[in-house]
Amino acid sequence: MTRVLAALAGLVLAVASAAAADWPSKPVRIVVPFAAGGAADTLGRLYADALSAAFGRQFYVENRIGGGGLIGAEAVARAEPDGLTLMVSGIPTHVLGPAMNRNAGFDPMRDFTHIAYFGGTPNALVVHPSLGVSAYRDFFALARGADGVEYVSAGFGTMGNWIAEYLAAKEAVKLVHVAYKGGAQAMVDLLAGHVKAGMLTWSSVAEHIRAGRLRALAVTSAQRLPHAPEAPTLRELGHDFVATAWYSLSGPAGLSPDIVERVNREIVRAADRPQVRRQIEQDAIEAKPMTPAEVRSFMQSEIDRWTPMIVGLVGAR
Repeated sequence: MTRVLAALAGLVLAVASAAAADWPSKPVRIVVPFAAGGAADTLGRLYADALSAAFGRQFYVENRIGGGGLIGAEAVARAEPDGLTLMVSGIPTHVLGPAMNRNAGFDPMRDFTHIAYFGGTPNALVVHPSLGVSAYRDFFALARGADGVEYVSAGFGTMGNWIAEYLAAKEAVKLVHVAYKGGAQAMVDLLAGHVKAGMLTWSSVAEHIRAGRLRALAVTSAQRLPHAPEAPTLRELGHDFVATAWYSLSGPAGLSPDIVERVNREIVRAADRPQVRRQIEQDAIEAKPMTPAEVRSFMQSEIDRWTPMIVGLVGAR
């Protein structure tokens, strides 16, 4: 009986290895749990193109929006672990969202296979010129004198949402969150001046700051950004706070280790593609190669870092 079981186990491993070697046999869907046009969507499409070129099979983006990214993430957690459904994961869906919503519907570590790291872009506090402020302190002075100032973010549970709420608590002002299903949709109302302020990823606002359509009052990076040297960091403004909205590639739990290693290797190689390099520089993305094990470790460290802060802030309000 022992020999029979060992033979069956060997047969299962052999079949799994053969399937992994033939992968992908069909187009691969990459779920982006936010609307088109935002940082997650941009990175998803950028790396989908790179993976399509590497494997000779189409990798395509499917935007599945709602719930601050949690709806798309839950759908991927429940998908078959055949390597044909992946997702752009990251701090909004796997760290901040579950910390802010105890009914997220999935466990960010147990229910996923984390494959590769894309990189992170800082957030920026930006205002429409019609608001009439050009400095961080002026903005919060205005907020103190008003019964709340509205701001946009890419959605509930995103880094922009969390940072704005953190600053509102620290500065003792009221900021009213106007949530959207992605940074691109939020940008439409912000540029039109319907809402006067926003906390959004640098990749979403950079071109509008350069064109003078928005003003950057602060950034969440460790140092000032070369493309906006006039915008101070939050650390300079007295907040011991550095953060990036980072994104990664994940799939359902139980993905073949062979598939994981192959995809990770191609994501790391993609950083040398001219189109990828240009996008990384343009969006001030802090990217570095990580193995799957390093991605898992980094994800867990971010959960350990942010969850107590978020739970403490939510409980104090």
